[in-house]
Amino acid sequence: MTCCKENRTYVSEVVTIQYYIGIDLGTSAVKLLLVDEQGRIEREVTKEYPLSFPHPGWSEQNPEDWWKAVQHGVLQLTEHIDKSAVRGIGVGGQMHGLVALDEDDAVIRPAILWNDGRTGEEVAYLNDTIGKEKLSALTANIAFAGFTAPKLLWMRRNEPENFARIRRIMLPKDYINYRLTGVHSCDYSDASGMLLLDVEHRCWSKEMLAICGVDEAWMPQLFESYEPIGTIRGFVSGALGLPRDCIVVAGAGDNAAAAVGTGVVGEGGCNISLGTSGTLFISSKQFAVDPNNALHAFAHADGGWHLMGCMLSAASCNKWLCEEILHTTDYAAEQTGITDDKLGNNHVFFLPYLMGERSPINDTNARGTFTGITMDTTRADLVQAVLEGVAFAIRDSFEVAKSLGIAIPRSFLCGGGAKSPLWRKIFANVLGIPLDMVKTEQGPGYGGAMLAMVGCGVYPSVQAAADALVELASTTEPDSELTARYEAQYQKFKRIYPAMRELFAAIR
Repeated sequence: MTCCKENRTYVSEVVTIQYYIGIDLGTSAVKLLLVDEQGRIEREVTKEYPLSFPHPGWSEQNPEDWWKAVQHGVLQLTEHIDKSAVRGIGVGGQMHGLVALDEDDAVIRPAILWNDGRTGEEVAYLNDTIGKEKLSALTANIAFAGFTAPKLLWMRRNEPENFARIRRIMLPKDYINYRLTGVHSCDYSDASGMLLLDVEHRCWSKEMLAICGVDEAWMPQLFESYEPIGTIRGFVSGALGLPRDCIVVAGAGDNAAAAVGTGVVGEGGCNISLGTSGTLFISSKQFAVDPNNALHAFAHADGGWHLMGCMLSAASCNKWLCEEILHTTDYAAEQTGITDDKLGNNHVFFLPYLMGERSPINDTNARGTFTGITMDTTRADLVQAVLEGVAFAIRDSFEVAKSLGIAIPRSFLCGGGAKSPLWRKIFANVLGIPLDMVKTEQGPGYGGAMLAMVGCGVYPSVQAAADALVELASTTEPDSELTARYEAQYQKFKRIYPAMRELFAAIR
């Protein structure tokens, strides 16, 4: 009797990992994330580029520098993977910047950025002559110096030859999308900050375009943030090694992208972003406007809307003090001398208006000040004053939201400044609420990757992506005694700007 073994062939199943690239086009650098379909960040790359201040209060960048940084960043990000597995790209980017292209899609002049304060006269014209009530009816917002519409008016008046060459108008992250796909696009969240969009009805405001002398043909096609705008161009595919069918979604303004990355979508979520600028972001399923327009009313990247308070200088205040004044980059070391007993007891106050201010005071003349310095003031006192001043300024917008009947029992916190345990403690006690940190700290970049996943069909909605991917890492709880001390300090802080307002206008 012979025994025969059955011949079997075993085929191991090969599972191909799919990747998504999230891009955060910031003011000083672009940060790129490689994220797999489970939401794990496989790699991070940062590429810096220059920032120009040609006159006091002006802020500009060359869009070509962004594109070069993105190209180099993508090549480095994907050098150790099978690039054919990259399915989608989503970009979150600095808002409001004016990128003007001519008939050949060439950049006409350096981009005028979100923190540029040159448009004081144009803002006054829009708010006082056109009228805040009319602006709010047309766009749900009033004019702020950083918005795009005042920059167009400034360009028309001060650079008429350049203005006459305009054939395309776009925002910073949309320039990257154009270079990737050849499509002139913009998403609703980013477009909301131009003062050219009818935010409630999600379309360009013909009347606002006419006020600014803008042809609607110059404006990009509008998309929801998670919608695909196209695939990457052939020569870009060849240069970067990415597949030709790699999908690019419309992306979002950096604050909306950061909110997606922290799971602040749907109704009633709150995120505080502590980056170069600082924002208080409140998501909603319903359209609403602050009657006093101290908070911006914008579309959200999840298809809904949000209210947002924005301060122009947040973590950048600490960077300025440490690097330009104290000549150090060791931020953590500068905070070691700020012990718990000093919190809420500082005799020095700081107004964080280094680039003027937006929410809620809307004053391009406002400037940074230290108040209360004496002979015994220490280096640590100044650092503490800066950290507290930024928190107090965010509380200004927090108080506006509360005055509208909005309950904010807790908030997420993200951004580079949020990495400081001390700063988290200060914020939690200045606001008097718990602050949550998510496991993934790269808010805008991670939000961009999540939007790409939705656009590629991995998740049916932004809400579903947030539910699946965003995880809580830690919570900073307020302390009742410290909160009381900071309440007294905040009441002093909020008296400083009104006392200085007329002087700021006189010394500009």
